[in-house]
Amino acid sequence: MAVEVERARRLFTVDEYARMVEAGILTKQDHVELIHGEIIEMTPIGQGHFAATTALNALLVERLGRRAVVGSSGSLRIPPRSMPEPDLMVLAPRPDFYRAVPLRPEHVLLLIEVAETSLRYDREVKMPLYAAAGIRECWIVDIDGHGVEIYRTPTARRYLHIERADPGVPFAPEAFPDLGLTVSDILG
Repeated sequence: MAVEVERARRLFTVDEYARMVEAGILTKQDHVELIHGEIIEMTPIGQGHFAATTALNALLVERLGRRAVVGSSGSLRIPPRSMPEPDLMVLAPRPDFYRAVPLRPEHVLLLIEVAETSLRYDREVKMPLYAAAGIRECWIVDIDGHGVEIYRTPTARRYLHIERADPGVPFAPEAFPDLGLTVSDILG
């Protein structure tokens, strides 16, 4: 009778992961991210996800102008062992648009994940990661549930304030309270 032995995992650091990308071992076609030291395959981007991300990106760029940098598909360094790729990030403005510095949690004014098939993962894995990193506000755009979950007040393990914006109810990020959005603006 064979005995199953638990094997130790080899966890990667942010720097090791970045070197794999620079060396071409990992490419955009791999569609992966580093979470808690493990290289995780991301879910494919469906039509609803693409449409919501594109609509939200256009709205944020148009309404925020030069008050912030709106970035999509960027990696966020959360040392020592995570480098997620949120769908959108609203960043503090910089004249160099972050060419000279890698993105870090302290630059993020608002982070957005769009969930078409990843809602549970975004809630249970990514939100605690972002809270521990001190990202002050995150949203999950819930495509199937036709709503936006708003996470604020990070602690070492979770966000203390979680609310949901449903259709017809305006909401805005804390950093830009004048930026009135509705779920219909994002999801149609």
